[in-house]
Amino acid sequence: MDLIRRNGLNSMYIRRVVYNQAKKVLRFKMISDRIRLDDTSNKQAERFSPEMISSTMTKSLAGKLVPAILIVMAWAWELPAEAVAPRPNVLFLFADDMRADTIAALGDKVAKTPTLDALVQRGFTMKNAYCMGGNSGAVCTPSRNMMLSGNAYFRWKDFKPPQGQKGAISPGDGPNFPLSMAAAGYETFHHGKRGNTAPLIQAKFEHNKYLENDQTERKTGEPGKVIADSAIDFLKTRSNQKPFFMYLAFGNPHDPRVADKKYLDQIDASKIELPANFLPQHPFDNGDLKVRDEQLAPTPRPPDVIKQQWHEYYAVQMAFDHHMGRILDHLKASDQLDNTLIVFSADQGVALGSHGLLGKQNLYDPSMKSPLIFAGPGVPKGQSDALLYLFDIYPTVCELVGSEAPKGIDGRSFASVISGKSTKHREALLLAYLKVQRAVVTPHDKLIQYPKVRITQLFNRKTDPLEMKNLFEDPDEFDRWQDLFRKMEDLQDKFGDDLPLNRPMN
Repeated sequence: MDLIRRNGLNSMYIRRVVYNQAKKVLRFKMISDRIRLDDTSNKQAERFSPEMISSTMTKSLAGKLVPAILIVMAWAWELPAEAVAPRPNVLFLFADDMRADTIAALGDKVAKTPTLDALVQRGFTMKNAYCMGGNSGAVCTPSRNMMLSGNAYFRWKDFKPPQGQKGAISPGDGPNFPLSMAAAGYETFHHGKRGNTAPLIQAKFEHNKYLENDQTERKTGEPGKVIADSAIDFLKTRSNQKPFFMYLAFGNPHDPRVADKKYLDQIDASKIELPANFLPQHPFDNGDLKVRDEQLAPTPRPPDVIKQQWHEYYAVQMAFDHHMGRILDHLKASDQLDNTLIVFSADQGVALGSHGLLGKQNLYDPSMKSPLIFAGPGVPKGQSDALLYLFDIYPTVCELVGSEAPKGIDGRSFASVISGKSTKHREALLLAYLKVQRAVVTPHDKLIQYPKVRITQLFNRKTDPLEMKNLFEDPDEFDRWQDLFRKMEDLQDKFGDDLPLNRPMN
């Protein structure tokens, strides 16, 4: 300390110098690896390693700063952690009923998604992110509660909320996403749709806002604008004393899908094709064919009606993408983008004609897979096929920002997959819908059981990613599906799912 005073160096200046130089050196390292610090505020920061000093500093800059940095290297143990390594901001963009396969940069030739394309091109895409399913036809509700709590929906089946049915939503007591981020020093902000969400958890955000009316917002022609405007206003007026964790829980591209003509006109309707796994109707009763979503078009499904729904979907997605882009533009203009971890995902997908279905009340991939993209400081460019749940996002973000993930939840961090240290995450996933459908997903296979109608489907995910050829009756697959049933039952035990299965014995 005396040495610093003799050199006339202000401690806050020193801290800023060290941080700026460290940021240059560590820009391409994982966020949580920048400076390994204990999360508790009472412990001292670890010493800086020599690698943190940029080898590319000019001689002039080095001549001015190296003495100061060397002094600080000897003094760094006295600095509080937050002074040495401020955490990045976190912007979590969350869509409603958006398929994983409708982003242009990921191969959709009709979609217009320049904002998401840019995130894909500079970030890391998880290609097998699944919603576990739902205990309600409004799958958005359990999905959002699972994602924010880090737990499977079976965990709160006995919880009676202040309003609503027992087991419908998660308690808000924690651990949960907003509480963990607040404990890590974040200013937390939520603005999202009002219906079919996680009100008890969202009440834990420091700033907690809702759309006045979800349906009205969806019919404005500018889906996503209200929440984007609110987010930008918050960013303009906040004090910046703490990093922000912003969770924007949009209500789009959920139906009704209404986009302004300027968006509709940019989608080339002549290029819209039916999904490759389109069917006029589902081949059997899956247990919930009368749910609201399945009434949005006649059965058998008229191809022209399904194509029109796809046109509206693409246009709403384009408008929604535009308004997300406005938020990123503001972050860039305010010099915050480079220090903001961006996460994009959706509560689940939607069928829109796949397998003869329209909604998300089924366990096929178009409905249960969600897009998932990470971009920002320290996140490498790449993709992964690792299996994961949406409720794994919560502990992953905690680890990426250098905060300890909570213990005792079902969610597991996949930060090691993003960093390249691992290629796998979960060996198998259990999917569930009401008491009428159960599935198990592995890297190679998918088995779906419909216990009430005693029907089982077996798909080879490698050779049949569209889930069109049921191999269950193939005698050569007997050992395979027996093993998958065992995996499904093990996962049921693990997550507290007590639904009996109709497991064939031969």
